[in-house]
Amino acid sequence: MRKRRLLTVPAVLVVTVLLWTTLPLWVILAAAASPLVPGRWRAPRLLWMAVVYLTIEAVLLVVLAGLWLAAGCGRRLRTAYWEGIHYELVQGVMWVLFSEARRVLHLEVVSEGPSPDAHPGRPILVCCRHAGPGDSFTLIHTLMDWYDREPRVVLKETLAWDPVIDTLLGRIPARFISPGRGTDLETEIGALASDLDADDAFVIFPEGGNFTAERRDRAIARLEGLGLHAMAQRADQMIHVLAPRPGGLLAALDAAPDADVVMVAHTGLDHVLTAGDVWRALPMDKRLVMRWWQVPREEIPSGREARIEWLYDWWARIDTWVTQHRPEDLPSGR
Repeated sequence: MRKRRLLTVPAVLVVTVLLWTTLPLWVILAAAASPLVPGRWRAPRLLWMAVVYLTIEAVLLVVLAGLWLAAGCGRRLRTAYWEGIHYELVQGVMWVLFSEARRVLHLEVVSEGPSPDAHPGRPILVCCRHAGPGDSFTLIHTLMDWYDREPRVVLKETLAWDPVIDTLLGRIPARFISPGRGTDLETEIGALASDLDADDAFVIFPEGGNFTAERRDRAIARLEGLGLHAMAQRADQMIHVLAPRPGGLLAALDAAPDADVVMVAHTGLDHVLTAGDVWRALPMDKRLVMRWWQVPREEIPSGREARIEWLYDWWARIDTWVTQHRPEDLPSGR
């Protein structure tokens, strides 16, 4: 057990118990705050989503402890049988969260273009734009619930401070990465992308972080500082995406020579960047549109430089798609 779980697991359990035991007080406070934003009920919506999330966390921590014992105190957790059970847990949690998001936050997710099941029986490398709150969760939910894929995910190390994410994803193929820790990230990513099965989906966000105008400027300045002036110029022409960092995807392409690539763009919550934005947007009344492009392996060039150009070409295409598909509002108060 990682040392941080000694802190995070008790913290989640204590906060969940305190929330439930004091829930009447929180309901009164949330209702009192509602007249400040007539007709939108922002505080009760957030309170309910917090209750749902923390309750799921607490229950899952107990379930995960039971599974650890049932798997011989963890000895058999890495077998296909137990990995399958943990994938089903992930899928179930995502289903509950997105069902509540549709009902409470008025958020709808729709899909366009050839889906990841267009060529069944073949592993895929999924490259997704990173923008808006929860887009990584949305992608994982879509891959599992709609297309019956088992994702292998590259995540930021900071997400491991969530004890359920830390524990659950530690039992299925996934990698928590931190660019500043001095390890060979491309080697780690290549190892995760190796030996993909026919229903596997390796997931990576080449931009490395959620889009903001400030991060876009920093990414361009970084390329200029490295002397990559042509790439900086191309990045400057893209308005809605960050310059992709190709190293991880290139490592995955080398490690999974039989996998097709799926490019994913989405729009709908692009403008929601901060906690204040989330508050002002509630209820969201938004339709999040996901666009998929399946790239057969034979269309992917060989050679590092050619693949970097190919990736930038695709990112420019994604930027154009986002420009043409602005966020779409749903009828308010459905």
